[in-house]
Amino acid sequence: MRRFSVRYIYQHKDWPKFRWDSAELAAELEAASFSTGKFSGRLAAIGFEMQSDAVCETLSAEILNSAEIEGERLNRDDVRSSVAKRMEIVLSGAKSATSREAESRADMIIDATRNWEAPMTVGRLFSWHAALFPTGYSGLSKIAVGRFRDDSDGPMRVVSRHGMMERVHFVAPHAQLLDGEIKRLMDYVNSDDAGTPWLVRAALAHLWFLTLHPFDDGNGRLARALTEYLLAKGERSAMRFYSLSAEIQAEKDAYYDEIERAQRGTLDVTRWLKWFLGCHRRAVGEAEVRLKTILDKAAFWEAHSSDELTANQRAMLNRLFDGFKGNLTSSKWAKICKVSQDTASREINALVAKGILRREGQGRSTHYVLA
Repeated sequence: MRRFSVRYIYQHKDWPKFRWDSAELAAELEAASFSTGKFSGRLAAIGFEMQSDAVCETLSAEILNSAEIEGERLNRDDVRSSVAKRMEIVLSGAKSATSREAESRADMIIDATRNWEAPMTVGRLFSWHAALFPTGYSGLSKIAVGRFRDDSDGPMRVVSRHGMMERVHFVAPHAQLLDGEIKRLMDYVNSDDAGTPWLVRAALAHLWFLTLHPFDDGNGRLARALTEYLLAKGERSAMRFYSLSAEIQAEKDAYYDEIERAQRGTLDVTRWLKWFLGCHRRAVGEAEVRLKTILDKAAFWEAHSSDELTANQRAMLNRLFDGFKGNLTSSKWAKICKVSQDTASREINALVAKGILRREGQGRSTHYVLA
């Protein structure tokens, strides 16, 4: 008789009874707890308005980076303005009109983080999926939105492409199994497992959801939204000050390698948990850097509160604080602000005269930085 050969993690007979070496995770859990506590202490010292601005920037980064991990580019200003609108805060330089796509993504992340006390349900997952694909299309392909895949085109294969080469990372469970499998996952997410650290629970749910890959498309983005929900639930707070997706994007190759290794391994997921905890700790570290930028930005605007600045000048200064890509030149100013070259030069020179911007380089290399 031919024996069945286990290939993927969900094919083990005791799936999904994950196990791990608690002793090996102890140091990472302690470091995560320390860094999160230290960061929370710093946040408590800043005002509510700056906290709200920090949350808005964090959620915007989460949306943008989660999309970019999948090769999708969203408009940063649209996303930022959509999140601010839902948080009912006014951001300097924010647009009044935004795209339907950005609005839908903001709805999803706000629901995941603000409504952490509400149970996670299949219906909620379906609404998130619909928010990812408001037109019913993924690129040029029409997909099933707000319902699980049916495998009518064959098994769900999780692949990546490099030129003409296709790499199969793993094959997901058959569609007929999804109703029962998702129910088990939802039961776990909603359970009160006090014996398992909340960060471990978030990491397990992340891996579990990716293993099932229940939708035609968008599974990675939904897995990260589900993780944000569990992080908010574990911290018992809707105030998100660090972006896990931003760190995953920075470590994308390692992320995919660890996911694939876990899929082809045993139910001992110690290695995956250790990587996830380290990624979380590094995300909090990056948030520390961003917090300094927010505080510097607040101090700057307080110092220049009486300066008469145009809307373009305020918007461009905020862009510089938020991490302007490349060098700021007068031609870039003119293009972004949709003004003439003369107007751009005049607005820049006024900021240089006030000591707000500093000119660097000469000739074609001339550009401007915050002084």
